Parts: sequence; structure tokens; C-alpha cells
Amino acid sequence: MEPPKSKTPAAHPVVIAGEGLPADKRAIAVITLLIAVGLATLDTAIANTALPVMARDLNATPAASVWIVTAYQLAMMVSLLPLAALGEIVGYRRIYIAGLALFTAASLLCAVAWSLPALTVARFLQGLGGAGIMSVNTALIRYIYPTRSLGRGVGINTLIVAISFTVGPSVASGILAIAPWPWLFAVNVPLGIVGLLMAIPSLPYTPKSSHHFDIKSALLNAAAFGLLIMAIGEGAHQAAPAVVALEFVAALVCGYLLMRREASHPAPMLPVDLFRRPMFSLSAITAVCSFAAQGLAFVSLPFFFHHDLGRSQVEIGLLMTPWPVAVAIMAPIAGRMSDHYPAGILGGFGLALLCVGLMLMTLMPAAPSVFEISWRMFVCGMGFGFFQSPNLKALMTSAPPNRSGGASGIVATARLFGQSIGAALVALCFSLSELHGSRIALGLGAGFAGAACLASFLRLLTTNPYAPPAPK
Repeated sequence: MEPPKSKTPAAHPVVIAGEGLPADKRAIAVITLLIAVGLATLDTAIANTALPVMARDLNATPAASVWIVTAYQLAMMVSLLPLAALGEIVGYRRIYIAGLALFTAASLLCAVAWSLPALTVARFLQGLGGAGIMSVNTALIRYIYPTRSLGRGVGINTLIVAISFTVGPSVASGILAIAPWPWLFAVNVPLGIVGLLMAIPSLPYTPKSSHHFDIKSALLNAAAFGLLIMAIGEGAHQAAPAVVALEFVAALVCGYLLMRREASHPAPMLPVDLFRRPMFSLSAITAVCSFAAQGLAFVSLPFFFHHDLGRSQVEIGLLMTPWPVAVAIMAPIAGRMSDHYPAGILGGFGLALLCVGLMLMTLMPAAPSVFEISWRMFVCGMGFGFFQSPNLKALMTSAPPNRSGGASGIVATARLFGQSIGAALVALCFSLSELHGSRIALGLGAGFAGAACLASFLRLLTTNPYAPPAPK
């Protein structure tokens, strides 16, 4: 089926999925993607480290200061799918550039915020900008790279996302060691401007869908995901059961109404049409479970190293390093291998390795050496890095090109949803046992990795009609 005709001026020809950009333009487009995605991903983790400092300077209580993180996560969660749907209608580059511009401006507002409410509002705006970037990022990759090297492009993108999320606390600690907390946000401004200057001439113009944007569906989507995240977070912190139950039921009702409203829509905002494809559904389940395992590990490991093993703050940063190093090594390799081998095998192998690594961390002796910790962390990173690129490629290629926006939105939503579940479950583990909470969380992470491994191998029983043929 031919793509819909676009009203894009002749000076800006539409790029068809699979053709890719010329090599010179492709390099610039990839760099601007990496800048923006790196900034948006880094900011999902970087504020956690600085929360005590920001709370003190803004005269806020620790409980109130949590909104600095929550506002960003909520803004991203409620707007990822609507913005992905809007990208199919108005073009992915327009959403991406607008998102990067808003993220950059909101970063400046964060840097000059004078109170907790002001910072919370700025962080919400920053989250909306980050959602604009992340919602269409992988859709753009499908148009930037030709089919024969799509795995390579996915591998590079995965590498930046994984490393940015992992090194967020270390970057925050480094900045706070030499500058006050506003610089955590101020450093985004020049990088964001550079990214914008590169994005405008280099990002491709893509085919546009003819259907209209449904505002009521966007509001139902925002309510469903927002209430769900709040219910998970408050449930983990042992809020009143009646409140948690009310939020959870309200989220289910909004989700049901959303699916009813979009049952006959040609491109539903919550892409139920894509979830009818076994390859897409299994890849999404794999992503949620694996990122829940990552969230459980990354939130609990600093407590494990500090409280259980008595390591200093500097040592904790060094002990966390082998994981992102292994991801940096494996993600590009796995991306290239995904051009030749099924995602079910590659992802299943990587997640089995992650499961083993987390079990080894859980069963670590009482007084391990640096080497004993490091090689276990490296095993975890190898497994996580090996699964991501093939899984992301499977998610994107299991959707037809005209639904790349919906698939891209699920990629980002699955990542953030999984990480949110993982972080909330860590709080629950510590409430169950303050002494052994971190080991319980790591064991639970191994369980999620095992579930993701099973879902990945089940993909071998399905077919993917939109997957490009493997190069000979």
C-alpha cells in the first residue's frame, strides 16, 4: 500500500520507511537524536540524586520534594502515546523538534526556579518536552536508516538510552561536587540549542496520516496512565488501601472507556490494533518485564552496596560502572546481529544472562571483593545490553510503516512503565524487610528477567510479516 500523499513542500521530499537518508544527512540526524534522547533519558534519573539538596535549598520537606521527580515522570507517562499519535498526523520531525525546544526552555525554567511549586511546574513542562522526544524517536530511526542497517541504528540508540539512564546518578554527583543544583538543568540548555540547530535541517519529512487527532481519547489516555502510576507508587509506599484501590479502579475504567472509544479507529492512540499481533505483544511484555528488572536493580543496588556491604559513595559509583560498560560493548553488537538472527533468540539469551547475573548478585557472599562484585555486574550488563536492540527492532518492525508512531510510543511507554514498577517494588521490598530489602529486590528482579526471557523465546513461535529479510 502506498503511503498517503503529503502536503510537504517539494523542497522537502518525503522519505519512505526503509529507504533511509543519504549518508551525510544520516550522520547529522543520528547525532541530534542521540543528543536529545540522551538528555531526556538522563533527566529521568538525574534528579533523584539531587533531591535532598534541592529540598534543603527550597525549604521543602522530603515528602514534598518527591514531586520534583513525580511531575517529570507523570508528564511523560500521560503524554507519550498522544504525542506519538499526533506524530503520525503532523509528522514525526515536527513533534520531535517541538519536544526538544520545550525541553530546552523548561530546563532553563528549572535552573531559575525560586520555589518548589515553580520547580515542579517546570519539571512537568520538561517531562512534556521529553515525551515529545521519546514518543517518536524510534519512529524516526525507521526513516533515517535503510532497512539493511536498521539494527545498527537501533543498537546505537539503545546504547545511548541505557548509558544515560545508568550514569544519571554519577553525572549528578559530579555536577553537585563543583556547582549548585540549578546547573543540573542549566547544562541542558546549550546542548538542547545545538540539537535544535542540527535537527531542523537534517531530520526527515515522513508520510502523514489522514485521520484526525482525538482530544477526548488523549484525555482518557492521560487519566488512565496517570492514575495507574499513582496507584502503583502509593501502593508501594503503603498508602491507605482505599485510596490505592480507588486510583486503580479509576485507571481501569478510563482504560476501558479509551478502548471502547477507539475500537473502530484506524490508528488508535492506545494501539490495540498492534497488540493483536503476537510479535508486537510479546515484545512489549518483554520490554516491560526487563525494564522492571532494571528498575529493581538500579534503585536497590546503591542501598545494597552502602547498607549491606558498607561501601562509600565514591565506591558505589565505581561499583555501578561495570553494568553500563557492558551495555556499551554489547548493545551495538546485538544491534548488528539483529539484522541476521531472530529477536526471540537474541533477546532470550540476553535476558537469561541478566536473570543469572541478578541471581548471582542476590546470592553474593557477605563480604565480597571489588572483583567479585564487578564481574557479576558485568554479566548483568552484558545480558541487558544484548536484549535491548533486538527487542526494540522487533517492536518497530512488527508494526506497518504507517503505524510507526504508535509502535514508537509503546517503546517509550514500556520502558518508563517498567522502570516505574521496578522502583515502586523496591519501596515495597524495604517495607517488608528493612534489613534484607535490597536482596529481596534483586531476587525479584531476577524473577522479572526470567519472565521476560520466556516471553522473548515465545516469539520464535510467531511470524513477523513486516520484518525486513536478513541480509545474505
